[in-house]
Amino acid sequence: MARTIQLPNFSDADLPDHLSEADIAANRFTEAALVNHKKEGLKLAFRARFIALVVVAIMLPFLNPQIEVLWHEFLLLLLLINGYLQLRVGTIGQNRWELLLLFVDLLIVTIAVGLPNPFAWQDWPHAMVFRFNNFIYFYIILGGATLMYSWRTIFAVGNWTAALWMSAALGVWYWGQNDTAVTQIMMDAMGDNEDMFEILDPNAIRFDVRIQEIVVFLIVSATLGLSIRRFNRLLLGNAELERERSNLSRYFSPNVVDELSQRDDGLGDVREQNAAVLFVDLVGFTGYAAEKPGRDVIQTLRAFHGRMEACVFENGGTLDKYLGDGLMATFGTPFPGENDAARAVACARDMLEAVQGLNAQRRAAGEKELRASVGIHFGDVVVGDIGSNRLEFAVIGNTVNVASRMEGLTRTIGSRLVISDEAFAEAQRQGADLQGFAPVADQAIRGIDGKVTVWSMD
Repeated sequence: MARTIQLPNFSDADLPDHLSEADIAANRFTEAALVNHKKEGLKLAFRARFIALVVVAIMLPFLNPQIEVLWHEFLLLLLLINGYLQLRVGTIGQNRWELLLLFVDLLIVTIAVGLPNPFAWQDWPHAMVFRFNNFIYFYIILGGATLMYSWRTIFAVGNWTAALWMSAALGVWYWGQNDTAVTQIMMDAMGDNEDMFEILDPNAIRFDVRIQEIVVFLIVSATLGLSIRRFNRLLLGNAELERERSNLSRYFSPNVVDELSQRDDGLGDVREQNAAVLFVDLVGFTGYAAEKPGRDVIQTLRAFHGRMEACVFENGGTLDKYLGDGLMATFGTPFPGENDAARAVACARDMLEAVQGLNAQRRAAGEKELRASVGIHFGDVVVGDIGSNRLEFAVIGNTVNVASRMEGLTRTIGSRLVISDEAFAEAQRQGADLQGFAPVADQAIRGIDGKVTVWSMD
């Protein structure tokens, strides 16, 4: 029902102390959280307003079964229309139209409950309107405002209401119709009881009561404003947590992210452990990139990386880094598992199948097919945070270097997938599917003493 809400122009007053406007503008999670909160608040506020106004509209004829009640029913209709307009123009941040419509809300209520009904048939003193205690209807507007506005706007509602209510009282006091005869009758009846006369005088505005109404309303609006400010801080804090969780999910599989989010000690100290390391790369991509426009190269890399990343996460791996037209993934980090090598081999198979699927699409589009190569090694690695001020989780060690050379070896022996003998033996022990692998003996690998046997799959 409401139009799309634009991304906000934030006011620093609405943000946590440790976040600047630039931080918020760059944080898509915070933007999404605030926009969704405002959209939900606008819809909820309009529904609450609709129900409240319908209830009041039904109640008024019972309280005042006179034709003059149609004036108040008309004003209720204006409030409903004004609420719909607020739903249409509502945005995050400063919005003058939204503030104007909110002021119109308060103005309509002031006219309805603070000024005489122009269609009333009774010839009563105009000050009598304040004896019906209709100020309570301002709380309906205040309640609705808490669902969709910032804490500063709630403070403004309190101040605007105080100003309008006092202006109405002064206007009736100065320009209103008085019945001096009734006042004289009351004075004669009360005699020396001046306090009772002041309370019952139909021409009295009772500014002491009006000030009391205003003070209580200001206290309530200030309390609600502070509560909303606290809620917004919690909302932004939750958005930061969601951002951090999303950043983790870019590198770790969902199950690892879940585990990290529940740990109090984070990734722990720097340590040595066994892990499987996988490298995947596009063969001949440098020449391909030299012949294609930059836009086509980027689109191709995005399509390839997206599929490779999905394979890593589907097999419970950790995306360590992108390496131009390839990437490095690890299995068994940040925490070792029982089948790390087997999951690495399964991931490699999935990657090769994913490239075949991508090539099918490229053939249909008349584009050149891609060839990917994968290398895996299993052994000791060092894991932990590196850096001083800005930390980064890293996996280093000779195992990483050997895995990279396994991927490079695919070009020498003409294979798509090469794994070390250590990785093959560990994957076999873990029950991995190793069909299609064949041994290739007497391979010299820098970082490994002597010639070794590797396993390849075409």
